[in-house]
Amino acid sequence: MESTTEKESRYNNLEQMPVLEILQNINKEDQTVPLAVEKALPQIEKLATITAAKMKEGGRLFYIGAGTSGRLGVVDASECPPTFGVPFDMVVGIIAGGDFAIRKAVEFAEDDTEQAWIDLSEFQINEKDVLVGIAASGTTPYVIGGLKKANEYNITTGCIVCNSGSPVAAVAKYPVEVVTGPEFLTGSTRMKAGTAQKLVLNMLSTSVMIQIGRVKGNKMVDMQLTNNKLVDRGTRMVMSETGLNEQAAADLLKKHGSVRKAVDSLEK
Repeated sequence: MESTTEKESRYNNLEQMPVLEILQNINKEDQTVPLAVEKALPQIEKLATITAAKMKEGGRLFYIGAGTSGRLGVVDASECPPTFGVPFDMVVGIIAGGDFAIRKAVEFAEDDTEQAWIDLSEFQINEKDVLVGIAASGTTPYVIGGLKKANEYNITTGCIVCNSGSPVAAVAKYPVEVVTGPEFLTGSTRMKAGTAQKLVLNMLSTSVMIQIGRVKGNKMVDMQLTNNKLVDRGTRMVMSETGLNEQAAADLLKKHGSVRKAVDSLEK
């Protein structure tokens, strides 16, 4: 398989470039990423649709990955509870090497084909759930092993990869392939490939949460009120929905603990 993410950069002698030229060239490459994502929208739609259907039936969403890909999955999963008010174990991000690997690389963790299933088994993953493997190269053994085992147990599988025709995509039932091409810094897939994966994860989790009723209008009505900024935002939402003044809206929000519950209390 020809790995475009590992291809030689279109640029050379980077250390001799003026800083502005470095930045301009990185920016030029970054501008190609949303266009690559656009080509994958039909694949993303299929994955988002099946994921929402499974979650409506009580299923969960799992991400597995190594390195940057694993970290991006952990980030997306960790942001779902505060943004959408879902239980912390409804979207789960697992990185090869465990949580320690979020901060420091764990040598050869991604090369273990058995460990992903061991990690997933701690959460009693089952056929109600959805497993999405994230791998820029599409060749990560940790991810391939996890997806293969999930398939054996009739668990819905998807992936987000940045090469076409990869082993990971071949194993996943709902593959998403965003072909981002060579990186500005050869092989540094934390750059364009990582950006593409982040965009797809944003699309996947947000569209799923909308489908399962965690958004009203265009508002995060179930967000957790964990700091003053979010309390202020929630107060404005309540004011907008109910016509109450600021103090009354703030009091109602404080009483009920969420925008949705505050607004619903007046509509009953």
